[in-house]
Amino acid sequence: MRTRFLSKMTNGEVEEYLERNDIIYVPVGVTETHGALPLDSETVLAEAIALKMAEASDGLVLHNLPYFFPGGTIVGRGTIQMSIKDGMAYLDKIAKSLLNQGFKRQIYITSHGPGYLTVSGMVRDFFDETKVPALYMDILKAAEAANFNLMDSFHNMTIGAYKVLGRLEDVPLNVPESHSVTYDVQHMLSGMSMNPGNLLGKYAYQSGAVGSYFNEPSDHMATPLLKTSEEREAHAESGVQAINELVKALDMPAIVETLRQVDIYTKDTILPKYGANLPVGHA
Repeated sequence: MRTRFLSKMTNGEVEEYLERNDIIYVPVGVTETHGALPLDSETVLAEAIALKMAEASDGLVLHNLPYFFPGGTIVGRGTIQMSIKDGMAYLDKIAKSLLNQGFKRQIYITSHGPGYLTVSGMVRDFFDETKVPALYMDILKAAEAANFNLMDSFHNMTIGAYKVLGRLEDVPLNVPESHSVTYDVQHMLSGMSMNPGNLLGKYAYQSGAVGSYFNEPSDHMATPLLKTSEEREAHAESGVQAINELVKALDMPAIVETLRQVDIYTKDTILPKYGANLPVGHA
């Protein structure tokens, strides 16, 4: 295909695709302070992974969704705030539009810790209203399910994602340390330890336990120091390899086929048996 990004296709190309398949990946991003990396780094990572998943399973990608709930990083003035409720409502409209256009297998991707607060609730409500299953893949949880060590590769994968999308030069070099940037993991951990909210985070999944904010933007993430374009390229190459390995380990063709089987099971088994007692969709 010329491209797998829906917004870069012509309408005719989309219609030709929908004659043979109905898969779309929707990377849901965030715009937030992220150390020495660009504000859209976790959006770019989700988009690059979604693209590789689409290539592996003959799907399309609906990208350019970078403004959703960021969490405690609003202390950084580059962070864009979106409430969880507003993000869910916006994403719900997108999901229903995609369904109306023929995309019955929708897979939502996030690489941002609090992303689940927005996406998982939307996916569940979408199913109850439409009776069509959509899949949410939190990359942090998906990597765990695939026995893939994401934490050791996360920064390289993020830098590699820019390379996958042809944007590697957007990753800056020689960014000085400041209240927004630290290269020292211990400094980051020291700042995080000042927040008593972290003591309560263990009682639920990530930031779903309690609301709190970072003390300094640099507490959010210690990022790699990139001094030269050669160093940046080396990180990116390692990251691209890790992205490819993760997507291969996940086996996306099997996942999308299972999603299709869930749809068949719902239509052929559950709805005939319990349809009248199930939640009714609303406009």
